[in-house]
Amino acid sequence: MDGSLNPNKHLKEQFVSNLSGSSMLEIAVMSTVVPLLFVLRHSIFSSYQSVTPTKKNDHDNAVLGSKKLGNYMATLTVDFLFTVLPMLLIFTVLADWVYIFAIPMMVLVFSVVAAKRVDASNYSGGSLSLRTNVSSYRVLVMTITFLCILAVDFKIFPRRHAKTETYGTGLMDLGVGSFILANALVSRQARSVSLVNWKAAVQSTSPLLLLGFARLLTTRSVDYQVHTGEYGVHWNFFFTLAAVSILTSIINIPPQYSGIFGVAILIGFQYWLSHGLNVYLLSDERGTDILSKNKEGIFSILGYWGLYLVGVQLGYYLFFGNRPTTALRTIKWARVRVSFISLVFWLVTVLLDRHVERVSRRMCNLAYVTLVLAQNLQVLAILMLSDFTAGSKMSALEEALNRNLLGTFLLANLLTGLVNLYVDTLFTPSLSALVILLAYAYCLSIITGIADFYGVKLKFW
Repeated sequence: MDGSLNPNKHLKEQFVSNLSGSSMLEIAVMSTVVPLLFVLRHSIFSSYQSVTPTKKNDHDNAVLGSKKLGNYMATLTVDFLFTVLPMLLIFTVLADWVYIFAIPMMVLVFSVVAAKRVDASNYSGGSLSLRTNVSSYRVLVMTITFLCILAVDFKIFPRRHAKTETYGTGLMDLGVGSFILANALVSRQARSVSLVNWKAAVQSTSPLLLLGFARLLTTRSVDYQVHTGEYGVHWNFFFTLAAVSILTSIINIPPQYSGIFGVAILIGFQYWLSHGLNVYLLSDERGTDILSKNKEGIFSILGYWGLYLVGVQLGYYLFFGNRPTTALRTIKWARVRVSFISLVFWLVTVLLDRHVERVSRRMCNLAYVTLVLAQNLQVLAILMLSDFTAGSKMSALEEALNRNLLGTFLLANLLTGLVNLYVDTLFTPSLSALVILLAYAYCLSIITGIADFYGVKLKFW
């Protein structure tokens, strides 16, 4: 491999292979500490209102726009220091201290909430508060994703947080499931928007397919490391998103019944897994046909589709209901139900993991789906604590990420690939690795913020 652009490819693949994950308790604790950082930022600071420079005329407006951009970048930096930086530290050098941090963080946040608590009559529109919390949840999922996809390639990132090989509960195992659920909760189906026709379905799915093939071609052309046990030889994350989108478009189910249909799919798929399919999916043997080479990615579509359908009904039930699509139910009503449903899914996950089949992201089995639901709804419930304080707002960085989630994800993947090609991540000292990760996260935050400041958006579905 002397001429390879990635001479340590096999070593890097082994570095993320044969892992067994951490415990559900650690996942639950991390899912408490991380959203509390966002709640604290919401409660202590008000959001900077980014106003793009006016374009009426010449020099004065240019100077004014420059000053506004400078102030905006300073605000982004403060947001980065209070949210992204602590998250990065918790995922890396402070990972073993997460249990110790949990209690002080909870005490601090609840103290701030108690000090600023207001009556429900002082809320200026529960609809806006609920919409903001859902947006913050989607941003948090994205932030964890772009931090972990690069950090996992360095030794500073604990191996227990990386994706598991067969069974287990690693932090990164939750990534694709969280993406599916985050999209389902606010999807057109959950909002009871008019049915999507075939033309719209093709338009929304074709970019995902193009991204999937682009990723396949680029990883092959630069000899980039790919763990085949994750999705298969050719399959990737974008193909899974496209497959779920296609199935949802072909079989259009009313949101009030989609959860029942999704549960039926998940139970049927779990029955199939428990009666021999799991042995086939977890074996290292592969045939020459496309199905065999990509068995993990193709068969797990059933699990992710079931998860999406459950997420659609939850979004409809918790947030949108039978009201017009522009109206959301009250924050108090939603908060109680989100917390209760999260607790129920945690209990169901423990029972399934012990008595049916252990959690497996690789197969997207029933226990994995309930774990994703439990963890994500827990995060959302904690973010809703922001509504107990007066003047709580999304931070400027959150607003920027929320308006460009796809662009942020694509840029993060591009930067991750570049770092891996130009840095020997396996043999980078801890301090150097931390500096690289900080620079990567800060650049990504600033670029996303500047794009939002100038109204640049990348969205096609």
